[in-house]
Amino acid sequence: MASRNKHCACFYSKVQRGRIPPAQASPGELSLSGGDHLNGGNISGLISLLLRAEPYPTSRFSTQCSQYNLMSIDNICELAARLLFSAVEWARNVPFFHELQISDQVALLRLSWSELFVLNAAQSSLPLHMAPLLAAAGLHSTQMSADRVVSFMDQIRIFQDQVEKLKVLQVDSAEYSCLKAIALYTPDASGLSEPAHIESLQEKVQESLAEYVRCQYPPQPQRFGKLLLRLPALRAVPASLIGQLFFMRLVGKTPIETLIRDMLLSGGSFNWPYMPTQ
Repeated sequence: MASRNKHCACFYSKVQRGRIPPAQASPGELSLSGGDHLNGGNISGLISLLLRAEPYPTSRFSTQCSQYNLMSIDNICELAARLLFSAVEWARNVPFFHELQISDQVALLRLSWSELFVLNAAQSSLPLHMAPLLAAAGLHSTQMSADRVVSFMDQIRIFQDQVEKLKVLQVDSAEYSCLKAIALYTPDASGLSEPAHIESLQEKVQESLAEYVRCQYPPQPQRFGKLLLRLPALRAVPASLIGQLFFMRLVGKTPIETLIRDMLLSGGSFNWPYMPTQ
């Protein structure tokens, strides 16, 4: 047990490395009209707060991912864990989220975590080469029928395809933050106490994104629609696939939804239950 606790502390320290404190906004700040700049233009107060909620600098993730292309499967899985942790930390600090009932916060993240992960993976250029992913999923050491292996590889290709389509669109950091917030604030989550309120939050973000795209990309009148169309497609990537690819080596059979809940409820004191490879 002592050994496992040591691994927990070690892994959590790795996940926390590079973390930056989020900007804490007072309620009055949520109605800001502008002030921050991206790509040479002003961005709305809501988008600015979504960007400030990011717990890690995007540039740090991108640099690490380019390095991990040449590194071990364990390092890629560790980076994936940071992306998952980052999604929960970001959600905790986005506008309006902390005002929701805890049960609604958990329900929203349990449904949207895989979409948030795919968006983070695309934004950070997480390595998605087939051979290392198959090895990470343990297919080399498990008895799996040929049909199941083929099906698994098809699911990986869907994942790769969704990430590639986001890269082709050249989604910028403000757009990624908006897409993540739209995915997070989904009124489809089961058990919500205020689904109408969640839907209104989603609409606020959509309106901010539409205005941002109109101002930042005037030669691309169809860009806003193309961005929104990416979101339903993200659900084609099974959450179970992401869990087996990136987290089986770290947490075994512990459901990712359980980790999501624990990360959310424990705040910055969360200890990742790291299970070292034997």
